[in-house]
Amino acid sequence: MTDTTTFDLGPQARIVARLAAGVPDARLAAPTPCPAYTVGDLLGHLAGLAVAFRDAARKDLGPTTDTDPGSAVPALAAGWREELPKVLGELAEAWKDPAAWTGMTRAGGVDLPGDIAASVAADELVIHGWDLARATGQEYAPDQAALRTAHGFLLAAAEEDDRGGGIFGPVVPVPDDAPLLDLAVGLSGRDPGWTPPASP
Repeated sequence: MTDTTTFDLGPQARIVARLAAGVPDARLAAPTPCPAYTVGDLLGHLAGLAVAFRDAARKDLGPTTDTDPGSAVPALAAGWREELPKVLGELAEAWKDPAAWTGMTRAGGVDLPGDIAASVAADELVIHGWDLARATGQEYAPDQAALRTAHGFLLAAAEEDDRGGGIFGPVVPVPDDAPLLDLAVGLSGRDPGWTPPASP
């Protein structure tokens, strides 16, 4: 696959790491746009997917790449503030190797081509970055290369679903002239207007 178009996951990984660093402990139990996840759960999920897609890039297949991420709510490790930026950095570094983009690999228990795995990784980082920013009231401007990749991946997934759904749930309609991030968020089954519920 010599014609594979690669991109750098580093900028988006660093954006997610910055958002995670901005999460106060008091917000870990707060809700997110992912109904089943609190902020702490989302951070645990990000740590797990960073390891999984790092190992997918390395073709280091095993428990980290074989586990279905929906099989359990992810636990947030005690040392997550140090570990999450570390594994996000390792993820980005692993995808700098051209060999990561070729051949087959595995993530979430699914076998898929390397370049598609990279698109899934970009989508996970972009959409969950938005989830985290919205849940914690932080500004969010994703890396444009990662955003374009995530949008393309989500659009293709939605177009392949003849039920009008998306890969993560029913597509939320968004005006065609909306910002690309809003379009991607809608394709991921989220409402771009989501805000945390008011405190009682």
